[in-house]
Amino acid sequence: MKLHCEVEVVSRHLPTLGLRNRGKGARAVVSLCQPRPPARGEQAGPHSACLLVSTMKDKRGTRYEANSGSLKGFLSAMRLAHRGCDINTSLSTLTPVKTSEFEKFKTKMVITCKKEYPLGKNFPYSLEHLQTSYCGLIRVDMRMLCLKNLVKLDLSHNHIKKLPATIGDLIQLQELDLSDNHLESFSVAFCQSTLQKSLRRLDLSKNKIKALPVQFCQLQELTDLKIDDNDLIQLPFKIGQLKNLRFLSAARNKLPVLPSEFKNLSLEYLDLFGNTFEQPKALPVIKLQVPLSLLELSARTILFNRIPYAFHIIPFHLCQDLDTAKTCVCGRFCLKSFIQGTATMNLHSVAHTVVLVDNMGGTEAPITSYFCSLVCYINSSDMFK
Repeated sequence: MKLHCEVEVVSRHLPTLGLRNRGKGARAVVSLCQPRPPARGEQAGPHSACLLVSTMKDKRGTRYEANSGSLKGFLSAMRLAHRGCDINTSLSTLTPVKTSEFEKFKTKMVITCKKEYPLGKNFPYSLEHLQTSYCGLIRVDMRMLCLKNLVKLDLSHNHIKKLPATIGDLIQLQELDLSDNHLESFSVAFCQSTLQKSLRRLDLSKNKIKALPVQFCQLQELTDLKIDDNDLIQLPFKIGQLKNLRFLSAARNKLPVLPSEFKNLSLEYLDLFGNTFEQPKALPVIKLQVPLSLLELSARTILFNRIPYAFHIIPFHLCQDLDTAKTCVCGRFCLKSFIQGTATMNLHSVAHTVVLVDNMGGTEAPITSYFCSLVCYINSSDMFK
């Protein structure tokens, strides 16, 4: 009778010595075994069974008096063993544990071809790192979404076109590699899932993504983002909310200009090489409304005072308007009444290391700015200074 589990052996004498236990268990196989026959001249012990704890480092195992367990049958047998009674259940023999018995505790699996991909059996439930590259996958295998301990998932070099809405079920996921696939869009459900609190590294390079949703900026634990070699025509205009972002690579896209909140980033590395940046326009785009509409005034009040809103409180289209509101250089918000201007910024102001924007050695890029009023525009414009 064997039980696969995590075991920590603690000495009761540690507190008296001023010491503490490690506080971390080890993968083990706990067996309820028949004791070894007594040597010549020895008397048999009072118990009819013993507990054997075997680990990968100690396959022969260490014997303990049987007194604990977790399964109902195991507990029942342990109770009989502790009382010194005969046990009707067949017991394991005192033999070293085989390496194969630890396969259920496998934490890493790397698959790099179709032949190796498991079709007839599930992935080990204990996986923490799973890589399935060059397997020709056209969708995410739903069996992967049952791996609750998964920390790193590598699905690169496949043919995946869409992410499942339930990928957020991987609540421990910190690294996700989706590079070299056929993604054309990015899921809003992904951005609003529990991955907001866990995802650190995301690789979307070599796909066909044209834009990232505004909800993408809710992944505020991101530290590394790679979106090279896509068809991006814009970055999320609230990208400045990614306060933990340190590595950003968006080379070889079709970005004409950077969003205004880009200047709020604090990066260690930035690569925007090979984008189709345009020269700043001399004249601004003026969309001021005088007087401001009731919708504009209400939206500015809600956003300035951070009043919560959701689809079940106000209509869906109003939520979309609030989600896409612009931020003025003064820090206030504007919905449909604003002045839009374009200027250049030196990328070294937001990143320590900057890859050249073009072959001419430039490190400057155009950035869009919004102004909620004529006063803000005049105060910020060099033309009036």
